[in-house]
This record gives sequence, structure tokens and C-alpha cells, in this order.
Amino acid sequence: MRSIRVAAVLVLAGIMAVMVCAPAFAEERLVIYTSMKESLVGGIVEGFGKKYPGVVVDYQSDGAGKLMEKIAAERESGEILADIIWTSEVPDFYNMKKEGILEQYKTPLIDEIINPFDDYEGYFTAARLGTLGIAINTSRIKNPPSQWEDLFKPEYKGAFAIADPLYSGTAYMSIAMLAKQFGWEFLEKLGVNQARVGQGSGQVVDDTLSGELAASLAVDYVANARIAEGAGIALFFPPELLMAPSPIAIFKGSPNLEAAKKFVDYLFSYEAQTLIAGEGTLSVRNDVKTPEKFMLPNAGEVLERSIKVDYIELMDKREELLKRFTNALGSGE
Repeated sequence: MRSIRVAAVLVLAGIMAVMVCAPAFAEERLVIYTSMKESLVGGIVEGFGKKYPGVVVDYQSDGAGKLMEKIAAERESGEILADIIWTSEVPDFYNMKKEGILEQYKTPLIDEIINPFDDYEGYFTAARLGTLGIAINTSRIKNPPSQWEDLFKPEYKGAFAIADPLYSGTAYMSIAMLAKQFGWEFLEKLGVNQARVGQGSGQVVDDTLSGELAASLAVDYVANARIAEGAGIALFFPPELLMAPSPIAIFKGSPNLEAAKKFVDYLFSYEAQTLIAGEGTLSVRNDVKTPEKFMLPNAGEVLERSIKVDYIELMDKREELLKRFTNALGSGE
């Protein structure tokens, strides 16, 4: 009789243990690979966590090129470890779509957002419209640039930098647009004026702030974050705008598909897009405006004035473009 009671107690204890541990096992986990900086993605992940406390989000932030290398290595090993990819190198998304590794998902909020892709099918969706301009050190440059050709002037000789397009998606997109608009002669003239290649989009802005550089090709929210801190830099936009959409996509076969869909939907919500605009870059929602203090063009103007490129063509010409860029900026050495 005693053995039966002991067994019953053990069974009850086991049931209680399962009940206590159940919430931990019930948590959904989400892994995001992104090239967005902490200042942008951190607040969004925090806001998502408050809305969906049952979903644990881990994100890894790195340059688009390095993330694609990581994904390639994981595919070689048999499994992509991330659920979501969010970068600014649009051709990568066309390539991943072509290779069949993206989930087709159209957020229910699609009619509320600005879509820069004419061939949109839902495999990836632009989550922001990143702009790039010329950031200057206001102590070194007294006459702000008004056109791209100003970068050929003596005050920029050996003192202007572009982030390495091998790893920076925004830099890669930018040189493709500049070459499309002005020809490779433009980049060769930058090389003659000893333009430099920086480590990343954040580093070239920091080097401009420190005075090591007089100017740099700068991502809007990266430069605006420094300006908001009182840094001695300013951001200027020539008439021909550089706009790099930042798509987000879900990997096909994600074990956390429903959580991934929740995150994508949250990213396009008014709340999350307001956070994006508040960091000094352009929201894709029609009802979210960028604060005036950032002095950015509005989204409609950016779409109209931005240099247009063929993303599919860029997908096939990446190696050629990177090689020509390296040769062009080496022409002044």
C-alpha cells in the first residue's frame, strides 16, 4: 500500500514539474540576421518583445556581405540558422528568391505601405527607404557640397571615403547607382582624387566626425544619430538621390514561421515604422512622417528623384561591379 502511495506522489511531482517548466518550453524563438545598426533594430526588437512576450528574439548585426557569407556556409552545412534576413543589398534578395530559399509572405499591411518594387511577389518587402548623402566635417569643409562632382575638389583629396561595398549593402547599391547615373568615369575621378575605402557605414561617419576624413558617403540614420548627439558633421543630398530599400524576408522552412510572420507584421505597423522614422531614415508607411529635424526628403520625392537601377542585372554583375570599383578607386594611387 505504501509503495502505491509513493508512486502516486512521484507521478504527481512529475506532473507539477512539467507544469512548472511548460512556459519555458512554450516560448517561441526567433533569430534575425540584419545589417541594420543597433540604434535602429534594438528599439524594434524591444517593442516587438513587449507585444509578444512569448517570443524570444535574437539578432545578429553585421555587414550584408558578411551575413551572406554566413548564410552560404550554413547552407553548405545543411541548415540556415536564422529565421529572418533584413539588409539593404537588394540583389541578394532576388538571388535568394531565385534559389528558392525565401518564404512567400505578404503582410496584411501591404496596402498601407510604399512599395518600391514593381515586380513585388511577397518573397521580400522593403521595410525602410534608406537614403545616402555626403556627410561632411563642418570644421574641415566650409562650403557644403551641392552636387556629386564637388567631391573632385581639392578639399576632398585623400579625405573622402566610401564604406567597403564587399561587405556594406548600402555602399554596394550606392556605387551601382552612381555608375549608372554618371558612368564609371565618375568613380575613376574619385580615384584620381584619392578617395578611400572605409571599413563600414558606421566607421566612415565616425572617421568624418573625428576629422580623419573631410567627408564620407553616409547612410542617413547613421549620420543623423551622430548629428543628434551634437557632432560636428552635417549631411547633404545632391539632386540625384541615392535610395537603397532595406528588404526583409523569411527563410523558407523556418521552424518558427508563425513567430517570423508576427515580426514582419510588427515591423510594418505604425508603432515600429514610427521608431524607424525617429532614427532619421524613411518609413515605408504612408501615415508616418520623418521628424523635420532630420531634414530628409519625403518618401514620395525620394522615389521620384532616386537613381533607378535594374536589381536583377546587378544580381548577375556583382563580381564585375566590385572589381571595377576596386580598379577605379585605385586609379589615383
